[in-house]
Amino acid sequence: MDDTLRLRGRRSECEALDRLVANVRAGQSRVLVLRGETGAGKTALLEYLVQHAPGFRIVRAVGAEPEMEMAFAGLHQLCAPFLDRLGRLPDPQRGALETAFSLRNGDAPDRFAVGLAALSLLSEPAGGQPLVCVVDDTQWLDLTSARVLAFVARHLAAAPVAMVFAVRQPGGEQDLTGLPELLVGGLADGDARALLDSVVIGPLDEQVRDRMVAETGGNPQALLEWPRRLIPGELAGGFDASRGGTTNGPDRGW
Repeated sequence: MDDTLRLRGRRSECEALDRLVANVRAGQSRVLVLRGETGAGKTALLEYLVQHAPGFRIVRAVGAEPEMEMAFAGLHQLCAPFLDRLGRLPDPQRGALETAFSLRNGDAPDRFAVGLAALSLLSEPAGGQPLVCVVDDTQWLDLTSARVLAFVARHLAAAPVAMVFAVRQPGGEQDLTGLPELLVGGLADGDARALLDSVVIGPLDEQVRDRMVAETGGNPQALLEWPRRLIPGELAGGFDASRGGTTNGPDRGW
């Protein structure tokens, strides 16, 4: 799916990300938390950011529910590209991070030392190249990584670094409270209707369209999925509450 389709109706959000890139390119650090329900388009906005940050180094982490009990799994995703620079860190920081990543044996590392080590690694981009750290599905990060990354986000100094998190709302706090955020809500009615028109092949009854928009709340993923569950006749006007199942929209809990 191309950017034009995925980002329909997201002009203000894209402009916010463009400003973030411009500020980081100018040598400033920036943090942003994208909050929204499942299917709102947070991942699409992260991809927009990556595609519109030419000359930046991009590092990524993606939370995964099966790894939520694996301490430091998410942090390792972001820091792995920089492990060749561990030797530049003060001994306590290097030792803490090496222990956290099982590069050496030892007791559970001090989380403050791990946080300082991650901050040092991520806030000194090699050769002055600006850096964007993208964290998707933050609600599925292991708690230790989430806390360390929140610490790093709060302590970034004047360096060309951005940290951008995407987190499900409600219920995905992960210690990000108080950081700059952008709520990614449903599309406005006009954009939602246009999105439906762009993916429906054949006639689409106006009342059917309006009901889809209303019942999905403008959620882009739901709008894209719902027409696939209806036959052409239903899209053209056979949207009847008496016909079992045809009025039920897609599961909003994907």
